[in-house]
Amino acid sequence: MIVKSRYLLYPISLAYAFILKVRNYLYDKNILASSEFSFPIICVGNLAVGGTGKSPMTEYLIELLKDNYTVATLSRGYKRKTRGFAIAHPGSTAHEIGDEPMQFQRKYPNITIAVGEERLVAIPQLLHEKPEIDVILLDDAFQHRQVKAGLNILLTQYAHLYTDDFVLPAGNLRDIVKSANRAQIIIVTKCPVDLSNTKRDEIIKKIKPLSHQQIYFTTIVYSTPLHLFQPTTIQPNSDTGILLICGIANPEPLKKHLNRHFNNVEILQYKDHHIFNSDDLKEIKSRFNGLNNAHKIILTTEKDGVRLEKFKSELFEFPIYALPMKHSFLFGGADTFHHQIIDFIKSLPPIKQL
Repeated sequence: MIVKSRYLLYPISLAYAFILKVRNYLYDKNILASSEFSFPIICVGNLAVGGTGKSPMTEYLIELLKDNYTVATLSRGYKRKTRGFAIAHPGSTAHEIGDEPMQFQRKYPNITIAVGEERLVAIPQLLHEKPEIDVILLDDAFQHRQVKAGLNILLTQYAHLYTDDFVLPAGNLRDIVKSANRAQIIIVTKCPVDLSNTKRDEIIKKIKPLSHQQIYFTTIVYSTPLHLFQPTTIQPNSDTGILLICGIANPEPLKKHLNRHFNNVEILQYKDHHIFNSDDLKEIKSRFNGLNNAHKIILTTEKDGVRLEKFKSELFEFPIYALPMKHSFLFGGADTFHHQIIDFIKSLPPIKQL
């Protein structure tokens, strides 16, 4: 789908698509080299520029594996102010490692969270420093073909399937549709919880999976809001005034969720990965103080929450909460997905034995 306001950019998209096709051809023919490792590496990615739920899927895999395997995540650390390879530590900040790795670090302090732009270089560094690792999760690495992951999980959003889209800048894809053929697993995310069998079959027909590909469907489940700076939760009611602070690629599902459950929702929306500043802080306080509800709170996403941590002293006394979200598989797909992930890991020798 070409966004109507971007029709004039179509010729640029055609040129970009041609470049992508040439690049992929060179990798497919081994003219450009892809390095493959003989231990479990799972890539979570998409073809679009964002909003498919990659971070929650990485967290889903962490939850699935962490009790039986030593897990590490490797991200590039988008919009961090540092460069090169680094492993997160208790004192790390989003400024140093990026918001999504920071989110993983906060939620899973007992696993290894690493960042590095050049994954081909970062993987050996990671294993050198953490030889006990059993499996590496590559976050948002599907389009980076220098490393060939053993298992590729490709996410596409229900409301914006990659099959209906076009490459940048006229569309929202950063790779051509044919690249989806490299994935072993395709997950249609952010589906309606009551998605029908008929609609599911229509989507499968549209995607046209290859014989080696398994398709799953997930919906979003929101958990109890957690205070950003204190170990407390809250159960707001429908009359609670909500100020939503949101800087993510696709906030529409979150907005719809809040508007279904609350009578007064005001939104301060920013660009994806927005770096909050003192002017934003003033605006947040002003908008919150302007809510007329007797009971009111500030809600934000977990990813935005780690970028707001630098204002802890200014916001500590405010009722500011992060709203966790996770994937929930539809049509009984969770068990099959779990088995596919575990079977892949068991099919390869453990890293520590190499």
